[in-house]
Amino acid sequence: MAFLRSLLYAAIFYPVTFLWVVVGVLVSLFGRRPTLATVLGWTDFHHWLVRHLLRIRVRVEGEIPPGSHLIAVKHQSMLETLEMVRIAHLPIIVLKKELADIPLFGFLTRRYGVIPVERSAGAKALRALVEEGRHAAETGRSVIIYPEGTRVPVGEAPELRSGFAALYRALGLPVVPVALDAGRLWGRGLVHRAGTVTIRVGEALPATLPRNEIEARVHAAINAFELGAEARP
Repeated sequence: MAFLRSLLYAAIFYPVTFLWVVVGVLVSLFGRRPTLATVLGWTDFHHWLVRHLLRIRVRVEGEIPPGSHLIAVKHQSMLETLEMVRIAHLPIIVLKKELADIPLFGFLTRRYGVIPVERSAGAKALRALVEEGRHAAETGRSVIIYPEGTRVPVGEAPELRSGFAALYRALGLPVVPVALDAGRLWGRGLVHRAGTVTIRVGEALPATLPRNEIEARVHAAINAFELGAEARP
C-alpha cells in the first residue's frame, strides 16, 4: 500500500506543481504579495497530499518566534523543505544554485525570495552568500539555512558547513534550531511510509555568540534525534 500511495502522490504532485509554477510565474509579475500567496498555496496543497494520501502526520513541537531569525534546520528529506515554508511563515530560503536555475521554477523561487549558493565555488560562494543574506535581512523576513549543507541520512550528524557561521556573523540575527525525524518515513527512494514526523523547534539562541559556541549549540539542537533527546542547547 505504501508503494501505491507513493506512486499516486508522485502522479498528482509533480504535474500539479508544473501547472502551479506556470501560474505562479504569471502571478509573480503583479508583485511580491501574490507571489508569496501562490507559494503558500502550493505548500498547503502538498501538506494536504502528505496528510490525506501518504498518511503522514506532521507534529510540530514548539513554534517559530515572531520577528526575524536565522532558522537552522536539519535536512533529511524534501518533506521538511516544504513544511518549513508554512511553519516559518514564508521565510527566505538558502538553497543550492541548481534549483534556482531550473527554468520557470527557478524564476518563481527568485521572485519568492531565495539565496542561491553554488556549493563548489568555495570562498566566492561564501562572499555571495553573505551579500545576498544581508539583502534578505533588510526585508525583515527570517532566513532558513540547512547548515549541514545537504540532505543527511537518518542517524548521521555531520559538522556544520562554514556558510552557516558566515551567515550568522553577517546577519546578526538570533538563531532558531530545528530538529526533525522525517527521514524515517521519507527517504531518497520513491516509497514514503505512513506515520508521524516530528519537527522540533528549539529555543532561540543569541545573535552574538562566538563561532565555536554557536556551531556547537546549533549542531546539538538540530541533531537532537540523532544524539538523543537530552541533546539540547
